[in-house]
Amino acid sequence: MSRLLPVQYLCVLCTHILFFMLCFFTAEIRYHIHPMKNQSASTQDPQPPVISAIRHLLRPLIRLLLSNGISFQVFSELVKSAYVKVSEAEFRLASKPQTDSRISLLTGIHRREINRLRNEPVAAVDLSQNSSMSALLLTIWSGAPEFLDKQALPVPLPRANKDGGPSFESLVQSVSKDFRARVVLDEWLRQGIVTLDEDDRVHLAPDAFVQPQDLEEKIFYFGQNIHDHMAATVHNLAGNKPPFLERCVYYDKLSTESAKELAEYSRLVGMRALHSVNKRAVELQKRDQGRLDAVYRTNFGVYNFSESETPDEISAN
Repeated sequence: MSRLLPVQYLCVLCTHILFFMLCFFTAEIRYHIHPMKNQSASTQDPQPPVISAIRHLLRPLIRLLLSNGISFQVFSELVKSAYVKVSEAEFRLASKPQTDSRISLLTGIHRREINRLRNEPVAAVDLSQNSSMSALLLTIWSGAPEFLDKQALPVPLPRANKDGGPSFESLVQSVSKDFRARVVLDEWLRQGIVTLDEDDRVHLAPDAFVQPQDLEEKIFYFGQNIHDHMAATVHNLAGNKPPFLERCVYYDKLSTESAKELAEYSRLVGMRALHSVNKRAVELQKRDQGRLDAVYRTNFGVYNFSESETPDEISAN
C-alpha cells in the first residue's frame, strides 16, 4: 500500500540527490559499456550512455514521487534549482565570478529564473504552492473542524452533498477546481488511501498516514544513502583519485528459489560486514577525539535487490 510522505521533506532530499545526478550528467567523462551488452558502431542515432543511465536510474525515483503524490511541477522546480546550484558550484571559470549569464548559457534556464534560484537556499525553497494536491487534501480532511467528528477523527464523506454539507466533492473543490473529484477518488482508491462503504461514502484509511518520527528517519537515510552512493559513483566516473569503493555482484537467469536464497545470504554476510566496519569505526572515532583534522564523515552500506525480468529483458540477454 502506498504511504504519503511529508512532501517538502522528501523534496529537499530529492534536491540533494539531483545535485549529484546533474554532476554526473554534465561532467565530461568516459563511460565504460557493460561487457555483456552488444554495441554496434553502425547503430543509427545512438543514445549517449549518460542519457541511458539517467533514464534508467530515474525510474525508481519517479515511482517514489508518483506513489506519494509529488507532481511533475514540484519535481521540475527541484531539477531547475539543482541545475543552477550545480553550475554555480561546480562549473566556475578560474579567477572569474560565476554570472547569471554564464549559468544561463550552461543550463538553458532564463536569467530571471537564475537570479531567483541563486538567492534561494536549497533547504528553504518554498514549494508549498506546488505541493501535492493529495497532501493538501489529506491535511484538510484530517485537520479542518468541518471534516472531523467529536473524537477529532476524519468523518466518512458522501461523494456529493446537494444540501451544501461536507462531501468529498466539496473537499476537492476547496483546494482546486481544476481537478474532478472522481479523478482524485479513483487514484486514492488505487493507492488504498480511501475505501468506499455500502452507502457509497468515502472513508479515509486508518493507515493512510505514517507517524512522522518513524517516517522521517527512513526518509533521512533514503536521502543520505542514495546521495552518498551516487556521489561516490560520480567521483569515480570523473576519474578522481583515489576512487571510492563501489562494487556489486550481479547475476540474472535465476529462479525464484535462488533469488530468495541469495537475498538471505546477502543479508547474512552484509550484516557481518556492517558490524565489522562499525566496530573499527568506533575505535577510530575514539582515537581521533580532540584532533583538529577530525572533520570527515564516512558512510559504508550494503543493499540487495531482485526483480523478475520482463520478456524483452530476457530476450535481450
